[in-house]
Amino acid sequence: MPPELPLLQDDRAGLRADCGDCFGLCCVALAFSASSDFAVNKDAGKPCTNLRTDFRCGIHRDLRTEGFRGCTVYDCFGAGQHVSQGTFDGTDWRQDPATARQMFDVFPIMRQLHELLWYLTDARSRPQAAPIAADLAKAQAETERLTQGTPEALAETDVAGHRQDVNVLLLRTSELVRKDKSKGKGGKKKQRRGADLIGARLRGADLNGADLRGAYLIGADLNGADLRTADLIGADFRDADLRGADLTGALFLTQSQVNAAKGDATTKLPDTLQRPSHWDAA
Repeated sequence: MPPELPLLQDDRAGLRADCGDCFGLCCVALAFSASSDFAVNKDAGKPCTNLRTDFRCGIHRDLRTEGFRGCTVYDCFGAGQHVSQGTFDGTDWRQDPATARQMFDVFPIMRQLHELLWYLTDARSRPQAAPIAADLAKAQAETERLTQGTPEALAETDVAGHRQDVNVLLLRTSELVRKDKSKGKGGKKKQRRGADLIGARLRGADLNGADLRGAYLIGADLNGADLRTADLIGADFRDADLRGADLTGALFLTQSQVNAAKGDATTKLPDTLQRPSHWDAA
C-alpha cells in the first residue's frame, strides 16, 4: 500500500484571471468572427475597438447585451497577467511595439500551460490520487518551469507533447477518483466520453462519477442532474441547463465551462469556481 499523503491545499490564486495586471492580451492577441458570440470580426493582433487606453474593456458590464457573449465565457487561467507582468516584466505592447508580435504569440502558449496547471492542481488535491502523488508533483513542477521561460523558450515549447504526458496522469487520477462511482444501476458503466449529447434530456440524471470527457452537452437539459465527481475535462457546456445541478467535486471543471452554461442560485458548484454574474440576470 502506498503511504498516506496529506491533502494538498487547492491554491489556484495564480490561475485565475486578474485583468488589472494584464495588458488586455485576450482583447488583442486573439481573433474572433462575427457570430452569436461576437458582434464583429477581429483579426489576431488587432486591438478590439472596445479596448480602452488603460487596457480595460469599455463595455465590460454590457458585453452580453452588446453581442460579445464570447468574452464573458473566455478564461485565460491567469496567463494574461503572467505574460504581462512576468514574461515581459511589466512592459506593455504599446510602450514597446517591437515586442507586440512576440507577446501575442506567447500568450496562447502560456494559457495552455496554465490550463494544465489548473488540472494538475485539481488532481493533486484529491486524496484518492495518493498512489501517483509523486508523479503529479513532478508534472506540476515541470509545467511551472516551462511557464518561467523566456519568450523565445516559450515559443519553442512542445505544448502538445507535454499535454500528452500530463494527460496520462489526469486519466489515472480520474480512474482513481471515480473508481467506486463509475457504475450505475445494474453495474453499467457511466461511460460517455466524447458522446454527442447535444440537446439531450438528462434532467435529474445520475451522472455521479461519469466519464464525460470531451462530451458535447450543448443545450443539454441537466436540470437537477447529479454531476458530482464526474470527469468533465473538455466537456462542452454551451447553453446547457445546469439549474439545480450538483457539480460539487466534479473533476477538472473550469470557469469557462461554467460561464458557457445556464444556471441559477440552486446550481451547486465547486468552491474553486465563481458563480457567473449573468446567471443572476437570466
